[in-house]
Amino acid sequence: MNTLVTGGAGFIGSHVVKHLLRANHKVVVLDDLSGGFKENIPKGTKLYKGSITEKELVEFVIKKNKIDYVFHLAAYAAEGLSHFIRSFNYENNLMGSINLINASVKYKVKCFVFTSSIAVYGRNQLPMTEDTVPSPEDPYGISKYAVELDLKAAHEMFGLDYIIFRPHNVYGEHQNLGDKYRNVIGIFMNQIMKGEPLTIFGNGLQTRAFSHIDDVAPIIADSIKKKRKAYNQVFNIGADKPYSINELIEEISGVFNVTVDIDYLVARNEVEHAYSDHSKIKQYFNLKKETSLVTGLKKMAKWAKKSGIRKSPKFKNIEIVQNLPESWK
Repeated sequence: MNTLVTGGAGFIGSHVVKHLLRANHKVVVLDDLSGGFKENIPKGTKLYKGSITEKELVEFVIKKNKIDYVFHLAAYAAEGLSHFIRSFNYENNLMGSINLINASVKYKVKCFVFTSSIAVYGRNQLPMTEDTVPSPEDPYGISKYAVELDLKAAHEMFGLDYIIFRPHNVYGEHQNLGDKYRNVIGIFMNQIMKGEPLTIFGNGLQTRAFSHIDDVAPIIADSIKKKRKAYNQVFNIGADKPYSINELIEEISGVFNVTVDIDYLVARNEVEHAYSDHSKIKQYFNLKKETSLVTGLKKMAKWAKKSGIRKSPKFKNIEIVQNLPESWK
């Protein structure tokens, strides 16, 4: 099985690559290394350094390697920042995906596995189910939902099979600790290791269900084995139990055995409560017992301490500065 993983040097992507290799896939990675790291990529993987926005490169990689399956995980997944980088967001998260879909149709890829997000739901009833009509509230969620719709259209027109996963707040080893715009657990751990106050937008009462990578990546990698059962379906995937950001800080500070200071910042325009229902995926996949938050945090903290402090560079392509949070300027 010749398999392409976009974003395979990134957080979720590198874990998916690991599980695909264990299942005897011949894995090719396409990654521009803007958010991932070469050292994340397991041995035995062929790397093409480049972006999914490069149409000719995408076609070359899929054609040359006779790709059977595409696992599309490349994205800049910063929901809050996406309001201020709209062109960048749509170019990378939407148009880059279209390049992959076009090439997959052209070269007869057997199945296109797409990692979307519960950001597609927006402010909807809780818990969010796959039957919930998406109403994304930020450009990131809009781009993800647009790709979902395009995959459905490509299947109906050209017969391209797909599987869509909507994960949420995934954390764990290999997460980019130096990205201050996304991945709150990584941000908090980096701030603790630097001895800085933990920063919260708003009052910390907003809730999320935090999903450990070991409960997500193996299911994504294994999904194509389900064939007709899971093909052309959409699945929420991740943890069931939501926590407030304040509760999350209590758990993280306990894992690091530190007392932390908290800097409450002006609230962002964001969905206050977001967590999903996972009844559907439990019907299709044999899920193992969910990793508890404290267990997952301990595993990630052990890795983070070994990995060390990461610098938090500013995003260089801010397009709109109006209403941009002060800490992001």
